[in-house]
Amino acid sequence: MQPRVVIFDYGSGNLRSAQRAVERTGADVTVTSDPHAALDADGLLVPGVGAFEACMTGLRAAGGDRIIGRRLAGGRPVLGVCVGMQVLFERGIEHGVTTEGCAEWPGTVERLEAPVVPHMGWNTVEAPEGSRMFAGIDPDERFYFVHSYGVRRWELDASGAPVASPLVTWSRHGEPFVAAVENGPLWATQFHPEKSGDAGAKLLANWVATL
Repeated sequence: MQPRVVIFDYGSGNLRSAQRAVERTGADVTVTSDPHAALDADGLLVPGVGAFEACMTGLRAAGGDRIIGRRLAGGRPVLGVCVGMQVLFERGIEHGVTTEGCAEWPGTVERLEAPVVPHMGWNTVEAPEGSRMFAGIDPDERFYFVHSYGVRRWELDASGAPVASPLVTWSRHGEPFVAAVENGPLWATQFHPEKSGDAGAKLLANWVATL
């Protein structure tokens, strides 16, 4: 039986290209803003492009933050892509404005410090050992990025230990930044797997295989 995936339509994201990419894995894919469909699906993909504040405003208006929280409380898979990953963190700061995120992970989304911003094009990533997300993908493969903001450091608690212990994948553009996170049922990528050729297709297939 085909796993059912909903791509959540809250007014932001490359919905149709994401739909086609996930359909190629063999999943049954629906693009919708219907909260019941988003809750009931085997997997929920949360896209996002543009500004953190605008995405969070749209996500909250559609009830997406509550849907993500309810799914994760029940161990139901969620995949965030690009700004759909960024909104999973505690906050975003753009043009001096701080916007609260979904706070599934600690951390702040802020402007990259690099000679050229935005970071646009193909780049390698450094995936941790044991990653299911990058299973079967050559370490030298490149993924397609287009962003000016990202998570530049993983938050630490007072003892200096990481607050949470997900598998964090890093990339570099002027400085290191978080390229992907794998945390139980919650996965996310800063890059666009639907635009990343065979490597992105394999990553999406790895996610669908967990459903």
